[in-house]
Amino acid sequence: MQTSQHVLFERSEMKDRHLVRKKIREHIADKAKLPILIFPEGTCINNTSVMMFKKGSFEVGGTIHPVAIKYDPRFGDVFWNSMKYSMITHTFNVMTSWAIVCNVWYLPPMVKEEEEDAVHFANRVKAVIAARGGMSVLPWDGGLKRKNVKESFKEEQQKKYCQIV
Repeated sequence: MQTSQHVLFERSEMKDRHLVRKKIREHIADKAKLPILIFPEGTCINNTSVMMFKKGSFEVGGTIHPVAIKYDPRFGDVFWNSMKYSMITHTFNVMTSWAIVCNVWYLPPMVKEEEEDAVHFANRVKAVIAARGGMSVLPWDGGLKRKNVKESFKEEQQKKYCQIV
């Protein structure tokens, strides 16, 4: 990892966040360096939706080159349901699959608009990726995979449902 210029950080350390932001800005400014590959969801889900992006990736400036990736589960499913399968079982299933097939779409570059904040920019990029991959857009992050749904999320959905009815 040291030879390929990874930017490592501890998400819970506030000082690390500022250092990472600085390192990424320096990396972007140096045109001799390769582009940075970021997975802004922070986790993967079951290939049907695109979750909330972490805004830090969109605060540093630079051009975003969105990529939509969608796996075709007909020959082998790469989605790891950690509640159902252990890491060893999942690895075995992936390694013994007939094939791992995925569609990859390289989308047009995007830049943050003048009046746009990082959250809105992230949401705009997320919407483009979801539309191209034929996936739905989710307003929450991957934390819901392992935690109970917050009451505020439930109430918000209930209010939306009441408006429809």
